[in-house]
Amino acid sequence: MKIVGCDFHPAWQQVAWVDMESGEIEERKLVNGDGEAEEFYRQLESPALIGIEACGNSQWFIDLVERLGHQVWIGDAAQIRASYVRRQKTDRRDAGHILRLLIEGRFPRLWVPSAEQRDLRQLLIHRHKLVEIRTRVKNGLQHLALNRGLQKKGSLWSAKGRACFEKLPLQGWTARRREDLLKLLAELDRHLDELDAAVSGAAEEDPQARLLMTQPGVGPITALAFVLTIGDVSRFRHSKQVSSYLGLIPQEHSSGGKQRLGSISKQGNGFMRMLLVEAAQSVNRLDEGFRKQYAARCHHKAKGVAKVAAARKLAVRLYWMLRTKVGYPEIAHIESSPRVAPGRPRRRTRLAFTGLAGRRKPDRWIDWALSHPAIGRMSG
Repeated sequence: MKIVGCDFHPAWQQVAWVDMESGEIEERKLVNGDGEAEEFYRQLESPALIGIEACGNSQWFIDLVERLGHQVWIGDAAQIRASYVRRQKTDRRDAGHILRLLIEGRFPRLWVPSAEQRDLRQLLIHRHKLVEIRTRVKNGLQHLALNRGLQKKGSLWSAKGRACFEKLPLQGWTARRREDLLKLLAELDRHLDELDAAVSGAAEEDPQARLLMTQPGVGPITALAFVLTIGDVSRFRHSKQVSSYLGLIPQEHSSGGKQRLGSISKQGNGFMRMLLVEAAQSVNRLDEGFRKQYAARCHHKAKGVAKVAAARKLAVRLYWMLRTKVGYPEIAHIESSPRVAPGRPRRRTRLAFTGLAGRRKPDRWIDWALSHPAIGRMSG
């Protein structure tokens, strides 16, 4: 078996490989565009283990080596770099370092979504980009209306508002701009209607997305995006890891007993973070428990901080819904503590016995306390 460490670039790649039977180590620079890289992996005995850093524009290469029967591991680029202590950084050193991590079993392998999940991600991203373009088109039309004294705000897009806007006396290129932007807006609306239907259909077919949509305020877009972003929920041990994965926890620089917290880290998927913040506003209107906590935070925190806190709480709830397979409203009664299994009542550990605190606890609590290994040893 051969193990290959690959420092991948869009135009070329530097590889270092070892034959585990003979122990021979070799290295080579391969050009991607002229077929040299493909020929190298075709001649490589399969199955070989290939490790690369997570980077963009590499999906074609991953698909290629998988079709040839090789196994590809994608590693966390930040952790790979953090494990490299030398200041000299070259492509040859990077490829050799990746190979060394693979041989020693220290390669920080990442979870990789399936081909179907990647395709659904493209659906959500494509829709999001079109929504951004439509927003810019609407802003341009609002600008034209305001310059002519027509202040309709959101009602400009109603049938009556559109009719008033189209009757405005405009001349020259201003009239041409209005005409082109209105045509572009109609075309974007048509495309977005098709994409919204596709997202709704995909969410209805996914049982996990249907489960998340039982939460008031969470629609098919947020539910499907959360499922595709989190992937296998078992890879997160507790909800704190999910919050960190989505970048909804504060930056921290603590030392010497002093805790210094900053703004949120904004690591992870920014698109998912934006969807959670938007969905949290709808949840605050429809879920009484969320609304009370959000209102309480607004009394002593900035409104932006309260919104992010609500988004983090929503992410935690959606995580527990996937992990426990429990929908709303049952999930609202489950404690999402990493120390207590979801759905199991929290046991009381502080017991006040007669003669210690001046009051007596029920016998069932005393029986449980005496049967507990730690307390039983103390009482014995």
